Amino acid sequence: MTVSITGIGTYVPDETISGETIAAESGIPEEVVVEKMGVREKRVCPPDGDHATDMSVTAAEAALSDADVDPADLDVVVYHGSEYKDHVVWSAAAAITDRLGATNAYATESYTLCAGAPIALRQITAQLETEPIDAALLVAASREEDLVDYDNEDSSFMFNFGSGASAFVVEAAGEESDGEESADAARLNSRARATVHASAAETDGSFADDVVMPAGGSKRPPSEETVREGLHTLDVPDPEGMKERLGPVSLPAYLSVADAALVRSGFDRDDLDFVALTHMKRSFHERVLDELGLDPASDGYYLDEFGHVQSVDQALALERGVETGRLEPGDLVCLLAAGTGYTWSATVVRWCG
Repeated sequence: MTVSITGIGTYVPDETISGETIAAESGIPEEVVVEKMGVREKRVCPPDGDHATDMSVTAAEAALSDADVDPADLDVVVYHGSEYKDHVVWSAAAAITDRLGATNAYATESYTLCAGAPIALRQITAQLETEPIDAALLVAASREEDLVDYDNEDSSFMFNFGSGASAFVVEAAGEESDGEESADAARLNSRARATVHASAAETDGSFADDVVMPAGGSKRPPSEETVREGLHTLDVPDPEGMKERLGPVSLPAYLSVADAALVRSGFDRDDLDFVALTHMKRSFHERVLDELGLDPASDGYYLDEFGHVQSVDQALALERGVETGRLEPGDLVCLLAAGTGYTWSATVVRWCG
């Protein structure tokens, strides 16, 4: 079975907030925000527009056009973006499916916070390989910037949160019984943006309560009191403790999932050409790529004009990698991500262009 990404689309709002403005609002020196945190600017949504479904539909339409796939030909639509969406306890995937006119697809959601893109791609690849379906759409969006309180220094590592959306069209075709390429597989390969290989992921659940929005869930439902006390923004209850515990395990976990995905795909670090990595502080981004044997200046893309857009980061890095000439046909790519909780994930693809 050949599984390929045949279309990619992204969307970011027009409105921006600069690192200079974040520094002024938070009291953190501008040099720290821009150089250390890596936020020259980021995209933000207007209060009355660009909700998760709006952005997802725009990105999906671009991906479907890129793949030359009719929405009615989709078998499944998977939303793997932020839980902070148009409504709570609600299927964004169903709404997106309806708005696209994907009348023959069923809708479902996959949620792994910022580690979501490699895992959603892993899940849909396995599904395409085992079920009698041919075409899937993965969509994600985030406007978690709304949940950031710049007066709360404890949550400063989230000051890079930005807004946007991404979409991947993923298709599959079987080989002939003798292992030769089928006509369907040949047609799929001719349209492929990337062929999908193997994945890996791991979780350290001891970090599950380190990043929370204190109110709004069943433990503390929303009320006048919770709104008055400002408990509906993201918080880090023990920032120093989290930093102390996360520091020793984060880099090894990134490298572990990248290596596992490469080995399962039949490769190793020497074969790797490009990494589409979650946005993080600049020095750590460079460290991860350096440890993988890559040059941060040419073998990845640092998203300092977007910030961290949850599980949209990997698609943004791929697109910008192509636009800047860093990602070329034939390159072996690792989509590498991590999300609070804490889960690290990786999926390897061969870029076709």
